[in-house]
Amino acid sequence: MKKALLRGLIGFPIGVTIGYAISILSSLAYADGKYSSVVPGMSEQFGSEITAVAVQFILCGLMGGAFAAMSAIWENDRLSLAAQSAINFALSAVVILPIAYTCHWMEHSLRGALIYLGVFACIYVSIWAVMYSVYRARIRKINADLNKE
Repeated sequence: MKKALLRGLIGFPIGVTIGYAISILSSLAYADGKYSSVVPGMSEQFGSEITAVAVQFILCGLMGGAFAAMSAIWENDRLSLAAQSAINFALSAVVILPIAYTCHWMEHSLRGALIYLGVFACIYVSIWAVMYSVYRARIRKINADLNKE
């Protein structure tokens, strides 16, 4: 628990940094040369751009903190890899969906939520597969090195 809390504290500024990087990349792609700190619908919802930016800042930090804290799940040896993956995915979805809704990163409808969840699931599975392959290769190398001795 202590490890998860410490990771969460470290994850907060990482989440904020990633959130700002995404706003810059989105502005480059969609804002015709202007910086768009938040989605216009979020500014409307919160009554001003500065309030919307502050809320998005906090939510991105909380998301980064939650994701960092959830990384401790992978160290629970009592759970199978399938259980770790299912728990991590479910908790990640519970964290990201309300934040994405609040920040207007998805259409505010059931269809929008399902599409966002589908995209999130595809990204999650892709990252999971890459990480699985990396760790599997490391384990094979360690085993090969042990067999040489």
